[in-house]
Amino acid sequence: MKKKLLALAMAACMALSMTAFADETEGETASAPLEVQTVTPGKLTVATSPDFAPYEFYAIDEDGNPTLAGFDMALAQYIADYMGLELEVIPMDFDGVLSELTTKSVDLGMAGLSPDPARMDVMDFSDIYFGGGQSFVTVKDKAGDFTSLEDANKPEISVGAQIGSIQMDLANKNTPDADIVPLVKVTDIIAELLADKLDAAYIETAVAESYQKVYPDLEIVLDVPYEEEGSAVGVCKDNAELLMAVNEAIALAKEDGSMERFVEEANELATGEKYEGVLNEEGQVPEEVETEAETE
Repeated sequence: MKKKLLALAMAACMALSMTAFADETEGETASAPLEVQTVTPGKLTVATSPDFAPYEFYAIDEDGNPTLAGFDMALAQYIADYMGLELEVIPMDFDGVLSELTTKSVDLGMAGLSPDPARMDVMDFSDIYFGGGQSFVTVKDKAGDFTSLEDANKPEISVGAQIGSIQMDLANKNTPDADIVPLVKVTDIIAELLADKLDAAYIETAVAESYQKVYPDLEIVLDVPYEEEGSAVGVCKDNAELLMAVNEAIALAKEDGSMERFVEEANELATGEKYEGVLNEEGQVPEEVETEAETE
């Protein structure tokens, strides 16, 4: 599966993904004071799962062309510029991001990752770059059914969560007796909620808020307790120089206001026409898939 994901992603992603960010950030960041070892010399290779707006997604322009966007992607370009490296982004499913980091096939994973202690045996984590949270989401007609997570902890309640994610762990922890439905993409979860095929779902808060702007029928009903709130960059294990440089770049992006700007711009783009998922071999949205603006 990993080889298939990589083959598809390598063919599709870079020709049209990061040009805009390179133009915006070129020359704006200082060079890193460290020499870092990367998977490919001269490049910073980043795995991402572009189904997680406003973190990462494809913004569709007026001609129907997709461009990889989101504040994770803007930050990735900023980090690469700070290190004086060329950025190479490889889109794939979320569980593929974890797999590529585990096998050290990429330098970084940027996909709204939470610094879960259970993952620290296979990857290192940067400092937190965005303080988020976790939410329990349903539709307006069912909002009154869930006054606590215990209300969802019943076999007759179907609860969605993304495969391999923190949200899946939270579903198993907080609602183990529910009918937990694992799905590959957050877009699948949203579609199932809106089609009344799921009763509720665990979704990262910023992502849930982004979808709520597009689909007003969605309702965030509960905050889900989670100790490791916030997102961090997954870093290839045992590369101390790379981890240090990433942390330095994150600190600088916060200090100079870039991170705040990245989030604002990503939120604005996420309200427009977009596609969430991996592109086809031609680097385009698969023909059988409609973008979100087309389904409104």
